[in-house]
Parts: sequence; structure tokens; C-alpha cells
Amino acid sequence: MSAAPTNPLLQVQYPVPFDAIKPEHLGPAVDQLLLEAQQCIDGVTAETGAPTYDNVLQPLERSTQGLEYAFGIASHLQAVATTDAWREAYNRAQPKITAFFSRLPLDAKLYERVRAFAATPEAEKLEPVRKRLLEKTLREFKRHGAELDPEQKKILEKLDVELAQITTQFAQHVLDATQQFELVVERDDQVKGLPESAKQAAAADAKAHGKSGYRFSLQAPSLIPALTYLEDRNLRETLWRAHNTRATGGQEEGEGVDNTKLLPRIIELRHQKAQLLGYADFTDLTTEERMAKTGANATAFVEDLRARTQTAFQNENESLGAFAQSIGAPTPLAPWDVAHLSEKQRKAEYDFDEEALRPYFPADSVVQGLFETAQRLYGVTFEKDSSAPVWDEAVQVFRMHESGQEQGLFYVDLYPRSNKRDGAWMAGLHTHAEGDTIPHMALFCANITPPAEGKPGLLTHREVETLFHEFGHLMHHMLSTVEVPSLGGTNVAWDFVELPSQIMENWCWNRESLDTFARHHDTGEPIAEQLFQKMTRARTFRAANAQMRQLGFASMDLKLHSQWIAQWLAEPPGKRADVMGFARNVLADHSATALPEDYAMVAGFGHLFADSVGYAAGYYSYKWAEVLDADAFGRFEEEGIFNPQTGRAFREHILSRGNTEDPETLYQNFRGRPATADALQRRQGLQ
Repeated sequence: MSAAPTNPLLQVQYPVPFDAIKPEHLGPAVDQLLLEAQQCIDGVTAETGAPTYDNVLQPLERSTQGLEYAFGIASHLQAVATTDAWREAYNRAQPKITAFFSRLPLDAKLYERVRAFAATPEAEKLEPVRKRLLEKTLREFKRHGAELDPEQKKILEKLDVELAQITTQFAQHVLDATQQFELVVERDDQVKGLPESAKQAAAADAKAHGKSGYRFSLQAPSLIPALTYLEDRNLRETLWRAHNTRATGGQEEGEGVDNTKLLPRIIELRHQKAQLLGYADFTDLTTEERMAKTGANATAFVEDLRARTQTAFQNENESLGAFAQSIGAPTPLAPWDVAHLSEKQRKAEYDFDEEALRPYFPADSVVQGLFETAQRLYGVTFEKDSSAPVWDEAVQVFRMHESGQEQGLFYVDLYPRSNKRDGAWMAGLHTHAEGDTIPHMALFCANITPPAEGKPGLLTHREVETLFHEFGHLMHHMLSTVEVPSLGGTNVAWDFVELPSQIMENWCWNRESLDTFARHHDTGEPIAEQLFQKMTRARTFRAANAQMRQLGFASMDLKLHSQWIAQWLAEPPGKRADVMGFARNVLADHSATALPEDYAMVAGFGHLFADSVGYAAGYYSYKWAEVLDADAFGRFEEEGIFNPQTGRAFREHILSRGNTEDPETLYQNFRGRPATADALQRRQGLQ
């Protein structure tokens, strides 16, 4: 490899020199990489010879790779190590990049060159992967406005730029609102009921912020135990309301952190873009290239699962209400009572306390469990690299090997920080492809329970599932063998991308799998059989509520981008339907209790609104893929969960293939038949 450039964002480097990358590098790098990308495109359109794969599709594919790498690094850093300088640099660069990518499919000469190649004998004889690239490129040009007239193209570019800016603003508001909130209590009686591990974490957090007592934040490792275990109902209410009114311009946040004003505009921009491109609404634009194919199909899928779940959902809530009365809890139940009383009911009915599992899940052991699972299924091994530069001292780097050869490296960032956004995610940093000397690079991030008071981070079982989930995404990227980067790894239909991640969660519930990594952090003993049996019996406890919660998000998402926007545009400005109220009403139909009038979780819903597209009109994908994962795992159950032949088949037909074939074909190649929802319903105890 050649010597690294002065600006570390100008060239893909292995590993990434995170210690050398500064906010001031971003602007100059983007300007230069935009120039180089445009020169590459100009070379394609200036070519006068016969169009070929080598002078049209290949340079088009490669033209933006440097830009995508550099801006991907910047996007990541402003999410995990945010500063005012990074945010300012990112916000300056984003409009330029968005405008470029918006203009690309609007280049009439470029589109004509691609179409000319498609009409050649060479294009007819392309091998399957290159043929799919050509077909996908033609569709993407059309879907992004290539056939619009010049005036419409200008409008589309403006829409794209504004949409990118406003969704970035939405994401930054959520981060700011999360950072600004804290709840500090001084007395021990105020944290009654909180498990010792959570109590120690709250005390350590207070100390780290120069305060006495116990500090609670809106980060999941702090919030979830508080809502589940705190006996103080007023504290639970305060935390619940704070989380579900984030970024609404409250007193602590200030008017500048108000996403309620951004939401209608984001949805309107998406709708305008869809209609400009010839679609009825954004749901049809989004789902066209996914397994669902249309917004109506996605909606029908959600409604079908909802109908299957409704009776069990009502029964569970009646049971919880009866239990609350039996122990003298205040009724009617409020939203901040549900997690708390559900945990009490689970303990009473199953004699199971999820906190009893924490000692068996030290974070480092769980990470080793991920590696052991991948090694047994896919034949790959992992080695820690303590010398690679990182963006925070808590980040770990691992190199992946197979048959003695290095296949790539990845970064693991597990714990919450004040300068890091919440949630869990995986991202590819570089996709290895044909003719490339640099292996795969990727990362996965989470916000799990951190170490405290000299003890390792002891995780809940749900946190363990989260790590397995993100690691599944990582394997999808790292095991890709596709020669075309844009078709490799996780670059698949959005309602298919969650299959490799969600299927991994199954290994968190199997005795054979758990025994490879779930060991008591003090004694080294595996999970006692009695505790394991309690855990598995309680698995389906309130499964209908868990499913309805996800279906509520999916339904709200689809309806906001179809029904609500149609109603909103049909009314005069002073009488338009309130987006917050509409979203609240949809979610109320999927809630175990009535929701307060100020309920506004949608204002903090980054999955839907922190990106120009993201999971918008696609949140149903989680349930769609869950149907696939439950059905696909059935083969592992039949043949052995660590059967190397089954693992190899999943790798060969799903993980390594990326977007080289229709996802339905890939799935059936592995399973031998189409998927059905029966396995999911059985797993949840709903059938």
C-alpha cells in the first residue's frame, strides 16, 4: 500500500487511523473527494467508444467509494465522539455530499451511457452478479429522478438537500435532549427495589458527575432498570415522561431542541419526493425494492400479525390488571407502572428474577461467546488487536481470520458515554471486493451496562441478545464474498437485512450455546439448570405485548407516511391534523395502558426520522425478518444448532451472497421452501 496521505480521510487505511482524524480534515477531504468523484463520472460520460462494463458500470461503481468511506467515518465519529467541532464540520459537509448524490442519477449523459450499455450484446451476456448490478443501477436511476424533466430535477435536488439537513438536525436534537436530562436523588429509600448492580451503577454515575447520591439518565442501562424495579412511583413517572417527551422543547431542553416542529416537514418532504417520482406516497417508494414490494403489502402484513396477536394481548393486560389489584397496586395502571408490575407478576408466576442472570453475563465473556458461536458455525477465528488506534479508550479492536489468513478487522464500542448517541448499531467501514487489497472493516456499538466499582459490566439477558443481534449484522458484512461492493454485505433489502441479525438471538436461549459463555463471574459455574428452566418458561411472558409494541411502531410509521400526510395536505394550514396526536392515537391502540396527552415518543424516534430514509416506511422490517429468522432457525433446530454443515449453508446462501439475488430466492435456497409465520407464533407461545 502507498504511504498514507497528509489528510487521513483521503484514502482507505487499514486499520483506520482514528487517532489522527480531526474535524478540520473533513471539509478539505470532502471537497477533494467530490472533485475526484465528479472527474470519474465525467470520464464515463466523455467516453466516445462503445459502452462496456469496464468503461461504464465499473468506474461508476468505484467513483464514490472514497467519498462514502470518508463521510462514513465522519458520520460515525459525530455519533460516538461528538463535539461542537465535529458537529459543525459534519453539518457543513453534508449538504455538499447530499447535493452530489442527488445530482448523480439526474445526469442525463450518464443515464444515457448506462442505458446504451444495457442495450449491448455484452450486457446481455453479463454473468449474474454484474447483470444484477446493471439492473439495479437502471432502477436506481429511474427511482431517483433520471427521467424527470430539468425543472423537476432541480426540485428533487433541493428536496434531498433539505431532507438530509433536517433529519440530521432531528438526530442532534435527540442526542442533546438525552444528554441534558438527569435525575439525582440523595436518599437510599428513594431507590428501594433497585437491584444492587443498578444501584451501584447509579451511585457511580453520580460520583462521575461530581454529585452525591444516585444519578439516573435516559440511557438504556440507567433507564430500564429504574422503570422496572424502582418502588417509588413518582420517580418512575418522572423518568418515563422525560424519555417519552424528549426533544419536544421542554423547559430543560429549550425551544432549540424541538423535533415536533421538524416532524411534519420531514414527512412532507418525503411525500413530495415520492410523488415527484411518480409514487402514491413514500411507503410505495420505499417498499418497491424490498420484499414487501408495496406499502399496501407491508400494511397488510402488519395488520395480519396484529389480528393474530390481539386476543392474547387483551388477555395479558387483563391478567396484569388482576395481578395489580391482588397486590394492592394503584389502578388504573399508568404506563410507568407496566414494566414494574410486569416484573413483579413474572416473579410471582414463574419464580424468575431476570437479575439472577446478570452474574452469568460479564460483558467480556459474552463477546467471547459471540466469537465461539461464529467459529463453530462459520469456521472463523478472532484475535484482539490492542495496538490499533481507536476513538475512545473503551473501544476494542479484533481481527478475523480463516484458514490462517486475515479476512478483516472490526471495532467494538459497548458502553454509554455522554458524547455517544444511544441505542445499538452496526456499520460497515469498508467492503472488500474484487481487485481490492484492503480487507473488510466494520464496527458495532451498543450502550450496555458498564463496569462499576471494579466489577465487570454484568449484563441483562436482553443486553446479551442485543450484542448477538449486532454481531449478526457484523457477520453479514465480514463474510461477504461479493465482487461488487454495492451489492455486498448488508446492502440488501431492508426487510431482509434483519434476518442475519435476529437469527443470532436464538443462540442466547439454547442450553448448549449458553454453556459456552454464560459463566458466573465469581465461581465460573454455568447457569444452574433450575434457573435456566425458569428463564425458558418465562420467555413467552407477555409476548403478545412485546409483539404489539413493535407492530404499533410499524403501523404508526406506515400510517404517518400515507394516511396522516394525505389528511394534513388536504386541510388548510390552520386546521391540519396534529402529527403528535395522530402518532399517539395509533400507538394507544397497541399500548397496555392509556397514554397521557403529552406522550411524544415519536419526537425521539431516531430510527424513523434521524436519516433521510433510515427505517422510515420500513419499521415493519423487524417483524418481517423475525418471521424469516424463526422459520430459518428451524433448520438449525432440526440439524443441530452448531452443525457446521448447516452453518456453512447459511453462510453460503445468505451471509456471503449480499444482494446478488432476490432475497426470496436466497432464503428458499437455504430453507428449501418459502417462510411461514407459524414458527414465530409458536416461539412466542401465540399459537
